[in-house]
Amino acid sequence: MSDLLNYILNNEDAFRRNRLPSLYSDFTTQKKTNPDGYAVNVSAWEQALIHAAKRGYTSTRGVRVRSGSTTSQKGVRPQRKKTDHLILRTDESLLRDLELPEWGKPVALGAVFDEAMRKRSMVPLPIYMTTPGSLQRSQWRIIDPSALNPLNVVGWGLRQLKGFVIGEGEAAPKMQVQELVLVQNLEEAADLAIKKATAGNSSKLDLIYSKESFVEEYSTLLHNATELSDSDFNVLLLYLSRDRGAIAYDGKTIKFKSSDEAPNITQQDSTIASIKTLISAISKQVTNLERKISDLTESAKTALGNKNRVSALAALKSKKTVEHNLSQRLNTLAQLEEVYSKIEQAAGQVEIVQVMESSTGVLRGLHAQIGGAERVEDVVEELREEMMKVDEVGGILNEAAPVIDEGEIDEELSALEKGDQEAKEEKGAEETRNRLAELDSIKQASDEASRRAQAAADVDTQLAESMDRLSNMSVEDRPLPAK
Repeated sequence: MSDLLNYILNNEDAFRRNRLPSLYSDFTTQKKTNPDGYAVNVSAWEQALIHAAKRGYTSTRGVRVRSGSTTSQKGVRPQRKKTDHLILRTDESLLRDLELPEWGKPVALGAVFDEAMRKRSMVPLPIYMTTPGSLQRSQWRIIDPSALNPLNVVGWGLRQLKGFVIGEGEAAPKMQVQELVLVQNLEEAADLAIKKATAGNSSKLDLIYSKESFVEEYSTLLHNATELSDSDFNVLLLYLSRDRGAIAYDGKTIKFKSSDEAPNITQQDSTIASIKTLISAISKQVTNLERKISDLTESAKTALGNKNRVSALAALKSKKTVEHNLSQRLNTLAQLEEVYSKIEQAAGQVEIVQVMESSTGVLRGLHAQIGGAERVEDVVEELREEMMKVDEVGGILNEAAPVIDEGEIDEELSALEKGDQEAKEEKGAEETRNRLAELDSIKQASDEASRRAQAAADVDTQLAESMDRLSNMSVEDRPLPAK
């Protein structure tokens, strides 16, 4: 069983064992008789292949193994496959990878790809690469010959003519050999690249890459264990620049769009990208030389342990040569890093000057609206004069007001105060009377309770005495009846 089929069977819920007969059958006959079943099968195959491609399982050509971008504890880079993640090649090898001993090859896979192309979840690679806006088209009614290169016109275009012009027939369409761009994976990879490039960058220089450094930095966007292929990067860069407008790309230099300006590549950007690439390359050389020095040291120690002085001396000589090369590389790297640091500093200064220049223009415009200090003084003086006029008018109005006898006002105020005081005293007296009445009521209730308690106590005392007398009396004590 292929890795592709093993992944699908173990990770796709739609590929349960009881569903396999339907998925591997010619379900195109259900398009009219059972449209829901047909749509479910098409969607199951489409999503399974898209998910498998995202993890690098569908590539059937040019699979290469290359060193990864991280190092292990021993300094050896792990090996990772370089496969297609954004492009699916539909050919006989794909059918062989999907073949099951019990059910054979999937019969209706051609219909799956036709449906995917109609709804634009998969786009033929030649059309996408040559036709701007191809992702926005609802369908292709005709094939534009200019969209295909001459080598593909006969081999691909005529085979697709039926699917794009005439429409699908009743029988299951034969799967054609072609390359399809997986739109879902492409959009996800683009979103991840933009987020990674623009998140937390301290300098605009961090938005600039050479193509080599971009490939190195973003090779594992979709899956950590596999790397995007060269074809994937060509599609991704075209999408980011043409369809998303997120980068400027001239074939060598890549510049992501910052928040305050549209991306356009200058000679300075190309130079910065080259310096960054050179620093990265020399850093890798330094790492390799350091590892080689360590290996030669171990070789010399091993030779001495085996009493082989000749091999030990040869290893030490080689070590000295490598150490000399390492010293040169380190000096060069230090110079390049210093140059890059100065460029970064200068770029920051340019931004500061630009902000200051813009701020100067804003202040100049505001001052122009104000009219200068003399105009401000004139405005303030006019304001003072108008305020003085208001005071003068107020004084005149006060003079025209009727004359009021202050003595009458004092007498009226005293009367109001006296009335208020009497009201307060009356209110206090009323409250005192109410409190005394409450106290009398309480005292009466208390006396009544005491009398009742005393009466009850007297009754209890009399009852107790009666019971004593009764208990002390006997039969003999009773007087005899008279004869």
